[in-house]
Amino acid sequence: MSKSVAGFDWITIFIYLLLVGFGWANIYSASLGSGSPIDFYNMDAPYSRQALFIVLSIFLIILILSIEAKFYQRFSSVIYAISLLSLAGLFVFGSTIAGQTAWYQIGPVSIQPAEFAKAATALAVAKYLSGIQTNIKDFKHQLRVFLIIALPMILVLLQPDAGSAMVYFSFAFALYREGLHFAYLLLGFFAAILFVATLAFGPLWVIGGVLLIAILVYLKNLKRRPNILKYLFFAAIAVGFSLSVNYVFENVFKQHHRDRFNIVLGKEVDSRGIGYNTNQSEIAIGSGGIFGKGWTEGTQTKGHFVPEQHTDYIFSTVGEEWGFLGSTFILALFVLLMLRLLFMAERQRSTFNRVYGYGVIGIIFMHFLVNIGMVIGIFPTVGIPLPFLSYGGSGLWAFTILLFIFIKLDSDRMSF
Repeated sequence: MSKSVAGFDWITIFIYLLLVGFGWANIYSASLGSGSPIDFYNMDAPYSRQALFIVLSIFLIILILSIEAKFYQRFSSVIYAISLLSLAGLFVFGSTIAGQTAWYQIGPVSIQPAEFAKAATALAVAKYLSGIQTNIKDFKHQLRVFLIIALPMILVLLQPDAGSAMVYFSFAFALYREGLHFAYLLLGFFAAILFVATLAFGPLWVIGGVLLIAILVYLKNLKRRPNILKYLFFAAIAVGFSLSVNYVFENVFKQHHRDRFNIVLGKEVDSRGIGYNTNQSEIAIGSGGIFGKGWTEGTQTKGHFVPEQHTDYIFSTVGEEWGFLGSTFILALFVLLMLRLLFMAERQRSTFNRVYGYGVIGIIFMHFLVNIGMVIGIFPTVGIPLPFLSYGGSGLWAFTILLFIFIKLDSDRMSF
């Protein structure tokens, strides 16, 4: 075995292969008709197309690992610029599917550039933060890195694809690791809580709660003679944000987004309409029990009760056919993958490698968290795939590129 091959992190590669292989098995089951045999020559079958995507991924991996590691740092800005052009070009040359102008149609193949833009943005953020002159604690540099993240996010949001746009918040992990003040993360978390609480309870109750908390915190610190203007300022910002929530919800969100939020918050019960997918997914997972019904034996899966089950709802197939044990195995694989990537990121000598590694972790974690939460009904349906398991060439190739660039960087970490 050559030195370069021996240097690859084979634990991460093995987890990747397990996830992709298990994903294909579940895509096969979810797309198989009752009593239908395997037919790899039937390219209309999702499992056949996914098998082709997996084979092409092998060639993609070989290409990524064959390129010099420093290429990714040297040309990260070019890759990022190309990704922005590919996103902007959708509004001229893109195909509209299900109300989203998010794909380029190239013969029988549909390419979704938003999936690839995540890796490009991770490279661009890593390149900027690794610059000698960059100090993430400097507000000027914070604005610049926020702009790098915001540009593709806005272009994706305009498609409109709120799910993919939301993933860009995951770069907060990398920024925090590099020294961004914790107050930014706390502010973002507090804003999310305020947003959901306002939708659930109404602005008056939330404003009352905010003012009460501000008063209690002020009184607790009274001996230190706190600046009352500071408390009034933050309370005013929170009140203003809460008052704007309903306007944003009614005028910025699409109707199907509002419906999904209302179902999760319990304001609407719609098991046959917009909430049908989630309801059927919960039934499928719950019916799997401890050991599952067996591969290709799921009644909900074979009956195709969960629409597009082989894509965003693939985990419902896992829950029904492999049960609690199989679901736990998949969850454990993802946790192991992210922990391994965290270990790899921390052993990097280069800031560029480390930041990119944290970008990879954040993107995979966000997809994992939102997709699983969506399938079990605790998050609204936003339509983002489960990495390496969900059907789709763009998704599989994009996550493969994202992961194996880091594996290549890690294998050559001593030369940076």
